[in-house]
Amino acid sequence: MYWQKKGQIFKTENHYDWMVSHASQPFADLLENEKLRIYFNVRDDLGRSSPTFIEVSATNPKQVLYIHNAPILHLGKRGTFDDNGMMVSWLVNYGQKKYLYYTGWNPQVTVSYRLSIGLAISTDGGISFNKYSEGPICDRGLDEVYFCTMPSVLIDGGIWRMWYISCTGWQIVDQHPEPSYHVKYAESSDGIHWRKTGHVCIDYDEFTKAIGRPCVFFDSGIYKMFYSYRSTHSYRTNPEQSYRLGYAESSDGINWIRKDDEVGIARSKEGWDSEMIAYGHVCRYNDKTYLFYNGNGFGRSGFGYAILDE
Repeated sequence: MYWQKKGQIFKTENHYDWMVSHASQPFADLLENEKLRIYFNVRDDLGRSSPTFIEVSATNPKQVLYIHNAPILHLGKRGTFDDNGMMVSWLVNYGQKKYLYYTGWNPQVTVSYRLSIGLAISTDGGISFNKYSEGPICDRGLDEVYFCTMPSVLIDGGIWRMWYISCTGWQIVDQHPEPSYHVKYAESSDGIHWRKTGHVCIDYDEFTKAIGRPCVFFDSGIYKMFYSYRSTHSYRTNPEQSYRLGYAESSDGINWIRKDDEVGIARSKEGWDSEMIAYGHVCRYNDKTYLFYNGNGFGRSGFGYAILDE
């Protein structure tokens, strides 16, 4: 693959008191009127995340047509899994509804945070969403004791399939607790009640100690996955250790072969994505394949896109 970078699309710059910084984990949903609605996550002045969206031209995604003026979800009640932040991860168009899978965020005492997976459903075409429940649909448990987060979900032959991030432990690095996490697999009959298989799809290697936000799609008879991966040490300050995009392929969606050297996109020498690239989402429009992704600062510099050279 070779991706032609087209530049930055959107950066949050104190638009509202709830939209002070960041524009992270973009997800593009193709609308009928040659528009793309891009959902993403912003932070307020306390660092709490909430999801919102913009709409752009599908023929030229750098042309921003609309900026939504409110969060599409609000923080949960005190003590619930999403009372201190929510991060949209994936959207499934299911009949006349849209299923929005998101991450709920809680601060912790002995480590930095705990993450769980929530679900919200839209019946008005994706403008507004109602939470399915006040509790998460996937959380830590007997066989997954730290956290789970950032799912990618497909309906495949009547089966709902999920590839998600699973934390395997925390360690102290430079006097700060750092998590390690990889990609696991789950299945469901309804998109709500999930059976975790425990199967690891993308695992660690000598460099990779954290694998973030999978993006899975089926193309030309092959399951394909983009993801972010990084080291545990100095990844916030050293671009050589920070997030970059990886790529893998599978014949069944369960057993994957990493082909990171074929991903076809890397950090720029300078500018908004010169320190890291992360949290990619692939979207098809007519004969074009778009890759939306974050740059520096885990979304602080906003998101941009690239087009696959086919």
